[in-house]
Amino acid sequence: MALSNASGSDAKAFKFFVGYDPREDLAYQVCRFSIMKRSSIPVEVIPIKQSELREKGLYSRERGKLESTEFSFTRFLTPCLAGYQGWAVFVDCDFLYLGDVKELFDLIDDKYAVMCVQHDYTPKETTKMDGAVQTLYPRKNWSSMVLYNCGHPKNKVLTPEIVNKESGAFLHRFQWLEDHEIGSVPFVWNFLVGHNKVVENDKSTSPKAIHYTLGGPWFEAWKDCEFGDLWLKEADEYKKATEKNEA
Repeated sequence: MALSNASGSDAKAFKFFVGYDPREDLAYQVCRFSIMKRSSIPVEVIPIKQSELREKGLYSRERGKLESTEFSFTRFLTPCLAGYQGWAVFVDCDFLYLGDVKELFDLIDDKYAVMCVQHDYTPKETTKMDGAVQTLYPRKNWSSMVLYNCGHPKNKVLTPEIVNKESGAFLHRFQWLEDHEIGSVPFVWNFLVGHNKVVENDKSTSPKAIHYTLGGPWFEAWKDCEFGDLWLKEADEYKKATEKNEA
């Protein structure tokens, strides 16, 4: 297990900025645990907390009615938070990593400004998580897990000023980029529960990062969702490891 303390920056670590919402603290903790437990390279996992960004003057946007989490827009500050240097990942907190993120790191191609799973996804449900409204838009879920080439000139556009004022369409559809500047990552790194499927005897379809995009087992209503047992097992392991460290 390659660990790096989130409070102490390691310049050589593969940085993960994870969307944080106080309602989903356990989801964040389990996501972080799953990344660090399986990584064979140094990683640094940093929560993007809206309250802290507001205190630092980096985020002032009023919350819109369609924002289902506190990180709906703060996610786009990832290049800024990384100092516009190197590569960094943004990921929603409702992920469970089953693969070694070194494999994700090895996919990086410097010719791209961003890389992500390019889902063709139209959810059937009208609500998600704890009753939040499900919105439909092009490139839906592309922004839920993004590898940012933070030093790429195009990503210098993502200043706090722009993130605070630009539309959801501009940001979530990557409209500051040309199509050829967006690289593709295999879907198994953003495996959408209820949408993507595992094909029997085809290892290329086995999820390396499960995304509980409609809602995860940390919500009572989603305790029995597909792959929920894997998350509950990971959560139990995280709690035991925490108790052991505190003992």
